[in-house]
Amino acid sequence: MGNSPPPPRKQEAIRIELNGVGKRFNREWIFRNLTETFHPGQVYAVTGPNGAGKSTLLSVLWGQTPPSLGTIRYTGEKRTIPDDEAFQHIAIAAPYMDLIEEFTLAEHLTFHFSMKPARGGMNVDTMLTKMYLESARDKHISNFSSGMKQRVKLALAFYTQSDILFLDEPGTNLDRRAFDWYLAQLEQIPSGCTIFIASNQEAEYPLNAQKIDITRYK
Repeated sequence: MGNSPPPPRKQEAIRIELNGVGKRFNREWIFRNLTETFHPGQVYAVTGPNGAGKSTLLSVLWGQTPPSLGTIRYTGEKRTIPDDEAFQHIAIAAPYMDLIEEFTLAEHLTFHFSMKPARGGMNVDTMLTKMYLESARDKHISNFSSGMKQRVKLALAFYTQSDILFLDEPGTNLDRRAFDWYLAQLEQIPSGCTIFIASNQEAEYPLNAQKIDITRYK
């Protein structure tokens, strides 16, 4: 934990280009024939009922799950970004992602941002203040409520310098105050960052978000 954090880098405009992308498990197609170009600075809402494949599409987009068909390409301003570099440009928050429960909140933030640059060069004290969790600084993650854990997951994504932000069901386990905090943090993301929000709740994404109905690609 004593290592210096990575330095912030310049925001990069990145397109994600999908050509005939599909994903299936066994014989069941989750989605297919998806040909789209996702442009820098846009907000995309991936919609559809529970179990329709929203999370699967996001995991394909961020490179965790390989597509069964088609190609995905990350393209920067002057180059195609190699697959093994894509993770440097993304941040992710999802309810099913694990936190290190043996860490205190401050330790978890310090550990995470020893590997990823913080947006705007923020330090841990600033993050705790923005999270309204100063009093939980030395509390172990294992003692957090489900809502507090979700807020930590979102904060890790919001405060990581990234060109593309993936948020899967971001309102999960958030009470009204925490949900208002989520919306406020979302508004503070730099305009050049591309945002994907997988949700079937309209309150979780902006009114101007471009909708991608996953059921259109069955």
